[in-house]
Amino acid sequence: MIRLENLSKEYDVAGDRARPAGVVVAADHLNLHIAAGEIFGLIGPNGAGKTTTLKMVSGLLVPTTGRVTVHGIDVEQQPEEAQRYIGYLADFFSLYDELKVWEYLDYFAHAYKMALGDIPGRMDYVIGVTGLEVKRDSFIGGLSRGMKQRLGIARAILHDPPVLVLDEPASGLDPKARVQLKDLIRELNRRGKTVFVTSHVLSDLEEICSSVGILEKGKLVRVGKLDDVLREASFAGAPGRHFRLRLATPGFALAEWLTQREEVRNVTQDDGGAHFAFLADDPQLAELMRALVNAGAPVCGLEEITQTLEQLFSKLSSGEVM
Repeated sequence: MIRLENLSKEYDVAGDRARPAGVVVAADHLNLHIAAGEIFGLIGPNGAGKTTTLKMVSGLLVPTTGRVTVHGIDVEQQPEEAQRYIGYLADFFSLYDELKVWEYLDYFAHAYKMALGDIPGRMDYVIGVTGLEVKRDSFIGGLSRGMKQRLGIARAILHDPPVLVLDEPASGLDPKARVQLKDLIRELNRRGKTVFVTSHVLSDLEEICSSVGILEKGKLVRVGKLDDVLREASFAGAPGRHFRLRLATPGFALAEWLTQREEVRNVTQDDGGAHFAFLADDPQLAELMRALVNAGAPVCGLEEITQTLEQLFSKLSSGEVM
């Protein structure tokens, strides 16, 4: 649904006392494919190039090199056609405080050149799906931050694009509003939208994203399914899934027993059990546990070891993993 091919963006900057004049590379030869139906999270520190990348995807910035296609359409070469398929919500977006919610949406429906007969029904739909029914006749100036975010998303999906590009949609929201926003993004995804989203609230992305990309100084340093990215980075260079197994009582030679299993690697024993890497699938893991119990081990727990996005991001930023 979204494809970035060798995408780069460079800026010429004037020199000052803090830095010399030169070229700043905001996006550095990015290659990325986001399949239809994904919720893809783009992660990175301030200045990593996230907003620049999203603006190029949305057709608001022209890349220095490379290309972006959305739904098979070149965003730079066919900008008007591409906009039919893209709904974009900027980190900071303008609203008209003197307009009512329905007036704002009606204004943008005409700006999108929607068929006049389709506008009332489409407005009812986006107001309903974003939970703005009770605010339909309210002036925008009186809305809460969370309701304004909902209105921004309602405007972005008004022309029914298959792709949503959301730049920091949770910015400034309280915990309750963030939960509601996550529910809304999940619902839009269930209704067929492919979502490309950035956020500094990594725990939120971990809850909703199917895939992630980690951007560092304009380069993609990790891309893949969320579970795979977290698992691979948890034990860099060590293959397989990693587990901690706990015993109810000491005395069983757990490390010795596990080491003899062909599908087990990297066994380390501790006071309460052992850590190990497992190179097979879930049915074989179940068989391993059955055989272990039959051998007399007082097994009381098995836990797969991964790390959170925040932990991975911290390690990448500090150079602990590459």
